[in-house]
Amino acid sequence: MATSERRKGDRVVFERGFSAHMMGIDGTWRRECTMEDVSETGAKLTVEGSVEGLHLKEFFLLLSSTGLAYRRCELSWVNGDQIGVNFLKTGEKRKKARRPQESDA
Repeated sequence: MATSERRKGDRVVFERGFSAHMMGIDGTWRRECTMEDVSETGAKLTVEGSVEGLHLKEFFLLLSSTGLAYRRCELSWVNGDQIGVNFLKTGEKRKKARRPQESDA
């Protein structure tokens, strides 16, 4: 069964998967997941439990237990317990005004 490759960049496939967590932008929900593969632009995740009712338009993918390594994501596709996500670069998909990065001292 052939699937079309949707990803633009080279991808890295993890033999046993990489344990991670998904978390809502507002912190109201969190799910364990396994990253099956990753590229510069996105990843394929297997989600523990149902994603029904979760706000997946935009969320965080936590890559470390401390939460210091993370990517901001948006949902690309769903296929059973697997989802595809696109990584958002800083400043993308934001409607609020950005705070200044440098202080005027």
